[in-house]
Amino acid sequence: MASSRILLPALLLLLCTHCGGAEARSARGGDPSSSNSAVKFDFSPFLIEYKSGVVKRLMGTDRIAAAADALTGVTSKDVTIDPATGLAARVYLPSFRSATKVPILVYFHGGAFVVESAFNPIYHAYLNTLAAKAGVLAVSVDYRLAPEHPLPAAYSDSWAALKWVLANSAPGADQWLSQYGDLSRLFLAGDSAGGNIAHNLALRAGEEGLDGGARIKGVALLDPYFQGRSAVGAQAADPAYLQSAARTWSFICAGRYPIDHPYANPLALPADSWRRLGCDRVLVTVSGQDRLNPWQRAYYATLRGSGWPGQAELYETPGEGHVYFLTKMSTPQAQAEMATLVAFINRNDD
Repeated sequence: MASSRILLPALLLLLCTHCGGAEARSARGGDPSSSNSAVKFDFSPFLIEYKSGVVKRLMGTDRIAAAADALTGVTSKDVTIDPATGLAARVYLPSFRSATKVPILVYFHGGAFVVESAFNPIYHAYLNTLAAKAGVLAVSVDYRLAPEHPLPAAYSDSWAALKWVLANSAPGADQWLSQYGDLSRLFLAGDSAGGNIAHNLALRAGEEGLDGGARIKGVALLDPYFQGRSAVGAQAADPAYLQSAARTWSFICAGRYPIDHPYANPLALPADSWRRLGCDRVLVTVSGQDRLNPWQRAYYATLRGSGWPGQAELYETPGEGHVYFLTKMSTPQAQAEMATLVAFINRNDD
């Protein structure tokens, strides 16, 4: 498993704590290791984009095959959702079978919108464990990455994946979803950039509704990537940090949206959008040493005070960095956070 990074500049520390050291060829073609072109954007330790169009990924490119997991008893398989775009997902089914269907969890990985995948060993291990402990059928979405596919591509892919889950939960569709999935217990979850995606999908679901009248039961935002141009809390003393964050966001979305756009900064949303958030409950987790912590707390406070009729809860892990639970799964802190997520999914609201 990849090791944690502890000395990363500005936004890099926030959006990922693990690195793999593998290199990947850009979707635009070319061998990045032989490129002598000038650097267009250095997003180390994630990737470097050259002016030639070559993208050299420095981490998050390792893949592991779907299989039956001996440790958890969970079985996984890969599905293609849209051959035209390459949108795919990995589906996880817990080992036990019963006449009662299980919750469906749609999960979005992190990685600053530019690295990682649903097929990475770190996420594969995390989803195997979560599916087993929560007893859920999990669908881990492999959305397209920036800069080859800048935002809103990740949002569009994730929405398409959610619609695929709804369609394939019908009788005669995907065998696992139709036989074992309970659409009345539909959850979204994601870490970092994936938490950002989960929030934005819940907003869209509230605005547009879901196919067949489906309803999202809950959304779990795990150390979500929320940020804006205006300082929040202790970040007021670090304008250089805010400028760096704005440049990075511009890279992720190819300059299409300012960092105070609601995609990045939910605090910019109008009040009526908060009230229409399309789910019944929200869990926000924060880590004590995460520099995104102030925005995450502000999100929770704003949601609580917005008039939204659902239930919101905040869970904090002191002394840990951004998404620590992915690379420290065996620690008491990560196990306690996992237990909180499991309880959130399995809570009986009836």
